[in-house]
Amino acid sequence: MGDLPPSPEIAGTVALVYATSPAAGLRCDAGSLLQRLTRQLVLLPVRDLHVVTRGDDGFPSVDGMRHTVMASDGLAEDLRIVAKVARSSTCPVAVLPGDVVAHTEALAALLEHPSRGTGAIVANGEAGPLRPPVRTEWGRVVSAGNSFHEVAWANGTFRGVLQVGEAHLASLADVADELADLAQSRHLGRAADTEVADLLLAGLVRAGVPVMATAIGRLHCERVVGRLAADAAIQRLAEVDEPEARLDAAIKTGDGFFSTYCVSSWSRHVVRLAARLRLTPNAVTGISVGLAVIAAIWFSDGSRVAQIIGAVALYLSFVLDCVDGQLARYTRAFSPLGGWLDAIADRVKEYVVYVGLALGYAAGPGGPRGIWALAVGAMILQTIRHMVGFSYAGAVADAVRSGAVRTGPPRSLAVPWDTPPDPRSMPGSQALQGAGSVLALSRRFDHGVAYWMKKIIVLPIGERMALIAVTAAVADARVTFLALLGWGGGALLYTVAGRIARSLA
Repeated sequence: MGDLPPSPEIAGTVALVYATSPAAGLRCDAGSLLQRLTRQLVLLPVRDLHVVTRGDDGFPSVDGMRHTVMASDGLAEDLRIVAKVARSSTCPVAVLPGDVVAHTEALAALLEHPSRGTGAIVANGEAGPLRPPVRTEWGRVVSAGNSFHEVAWANGTFRGVLQVGEAHLASLADVADELADLAQSRHLGRAADTEVADLLLAGLVRAGVPVMATAIGRLHCERVVGRLAADAAIQRLAEVDEPEARLDAAIKTGDGFFSTYCVSSWSRHVVRLAARLRLTPNAVTGISVGLAVIAAIWFSDGSRVAQIIGAVALYLSFVLDCVDGQLARYTRAFSPLGGWLDAIADRVKEYVVYVGLALGYAAGPGGPRGIWALAVGAMILQTIRHMVGFSYAGAVADAVRSGAVRTGPPRSLAVPWDTPPDPRSMPGSQALQGAGSVLALSRRFDHGVAYWMKKIIVLPIGERMALIAVTAAVADARVTFLALLGWGGGALLYTVAGRIARSLA
């Protein structure tokens, strides 16, 4: 794959590894499973390591990382250790079981993510004692289970690795203390010593803390019990090409139809080349802007050949527009500046192309014929659509930070079931039920052809660039702007209706 650009210096995580199950001491080719895990953590941005055991087991030193060994006599004390570490930490805290067998890249997907936020590694698979069920919606864990807490409509499994960001450490400490009290008073049913992370995840979700569901794709992360299971898990690790899997994970799966099938199906090769050339995501964004300017220059010529060349340049510009994000995810080189530049560059490229198309049409034998009015109208419409999207996202982010929006109402940890309140009993129940019905109907079409039609109808940037390129190449700028105004207007109405329904629900 070639060498990757160096990762930016980021604050380290405090890792709590629970070596409280016999499986943590199972021997493998790298010593014990616990030693194998700690060697992986050395490669990640983990600053301090705390190993919790059932006594002084003579845990070996860890080169390159400060570590302490703590003795605990049971689940309640295990949880109180989490609360103590959370209250004293000034950086994210990760909780891992010592019997986890994982690709380093799977752990890095959460622990090395530049957001340093709160998340849990979640994967598909049948739920079991070491794979507690979870339900995820829109990339977040909204319900989490264990041997005591139940989950309705589970659609994933928790793989034992949890990280809590600095903003939520106080909530982690409170949840851990509450769970410790319940464990000490034997109010957690059959909850076992090995379920520290499982209980904490359920507690955080029930407390309303937003927990990101970190998907790992083809990579593996699983807990084991017994030598045969450990050997089989390690063998499964060897069957996966880790660098290739990391590249696969960098390609977003939730993009529009055109982006998914006409760009992401082959852009991985460009990402690999850019990584080998040590290009930064911002540099790729700059090249993309340059190609869009070239497309606009060709469009301004107005001839058929120039229109076709401009369409090809615009397509390549959009390819690089996708590649900059994919490269950022692949190299984990995110930055607020990069995100802002990417968003601004998209608008600049699109509007420069509008100007080029209008110039080329106005210079033709028929003259302007109102082409500038159409161009300005298309520009205003797209500006309004972007304002709707960004203002809604900003409002949701502000509400989450202020606590006005939560993953759900706080739910008691002392009860096993996890049933949301009946919306019929809430104020404004008729409006809520109506909005909820709209969303429920929408989600019934989240698969197959209907799923892609929902993606296409909102005219995302991929479809927009394809629409501009195709109509410019085979017709003229008037057709391009009329198509943008017609399709874009319908997309705006659809988006506004969806935002209102989602806000009410």
